[in-house]
Amino acid sequence: MNLLDAPHGTPLRIIDLAGGESVRRRLMAMGFHKGDVVELDGQAILRGPLLVRSCRSDTTVAMGRGVAQKVLVEAVHEPS
Repeated sequence: MNLLDAPHGTPLRIIDLAGGESVRRRLMAMGFHKGDVVELDGQAILRGPLLVRSCRSDTTVAMGRGVAQKVLVEAVHEPS
C-alpha cells in the first residue's frame, strides 16, 4: 500500500520508493529511506499534504499527496 492508503498512528516500514530518480532523490533528502519506520501524524484539511513522522529521527515532514503515492509501505507488526 502507499502512504495515502495507510492507517494513521500505525508504524509503517518503507518497502520501496517508486517513481523517477528525482522523486527518490527528493525523498531521501527529506530523510525517507527504504527500511525506515514512519508513522502518519495527520493530514491537512481539504485534501492537503500529509504529515509524516520518521520514527528514527523523530521529525515530522509535510508531504504532498503526489509524492506520498510513491512511498510504498507495509504495517510493522511488533511482538506483544
